[in-house]
This record gives sequence, structure tokens and C-alpha cells, in this order.
Amino acid sequence: MSKKGGGAASILKLIVPAGKAMPSPPVGPALGQRGVKSMDFCKQFNDRTKDLITETPTPVAISIKPDRTFTFDIKSPPTSWLLKKAAGVAKGASQPGKDIVGTVSLKHIYAIGQIKSKDPAMSHIALHKICKSVISTAKSAGIKVVH
Repeated sequence: MSKKGGGAASILKLIVPAGKAMPSPPVGPALGQRGVKSMDFCKQFNDRTKDLITETPTPVAISIKPDRTFTFDIKSPPTSWLLKKAAGVAKGASQPGKDIVGTVSLKHIYAIGQIKSKDPAMSHIALHKICKSVISTAKSAGIKVVH
């Protein structure tokens, strides 16, 4: 006799373009091997991200229960992506610390900090500490912060 019961939910983390989730890789195979219908996820995800700018890389944590139902949490875009958009550059410096590929102002840093502070994982961290983290990310991407 097999045991039936509530096993632990598995967590799947993906980065999916906002409004463009499709059952093709990486979404389809990742959900398919866990027995979840990828089309259901894609419809729900696209509906919840329709207000975001299309193609924005959106981290999502999908909690898959043993009965193959799922819930998911959408997080804010990666800090490096937000910084590159603010600086107007396509990619970071090949030699951070030596090369500078763009500049952002403290106003941009503050705006990015506000976006990141809305994440549940960052809710307990003060805004000025989040902004310091954003400045560090900018330096490691070769983006200069001007005052």
C-alpha cells in the first residue's frame, strides 16, 4: 500500500519575459517534467504581467504541490537589467573598475531601490541599504554613479 499524504511542495525559479511566457523552453520543459500544464502557467503569468513593459525579464518562483497544482510569485526585474536600462547600455563592462560603459544619477539609484524594496525578500531592509547594494551592482557592471 502506498502512502498518500502531503509531500513538500517543490520550488522552481525561472526568469521569464513579462507578457511573453510560452510553453517553449525554458518554461515548457521545466514545468512538464514536474507534471504541470505549461499552458495554464503561461496564461496566468501573461495575465499578471500585462501591465509591465513587454520583454522585461521577470523572476518568478513557482511552488508546485504534489497534486500538480501550482502557485507563483512574481518578483522585480534583476538589478543589473534595471541599471542597464537606466544607463542606456546593452551590456556591462568587460573589465569593471577599468571600463565605464555608462552613467546613472542618484535619482536613478533611488528609483531602482524603490522598485527592489517592493520584493517580499527586501521588505525588512531599509531603503538606503538597498540603494547601497544597487550602487555596488552598478560599479561591478561598469556603470558610474554621478551625484
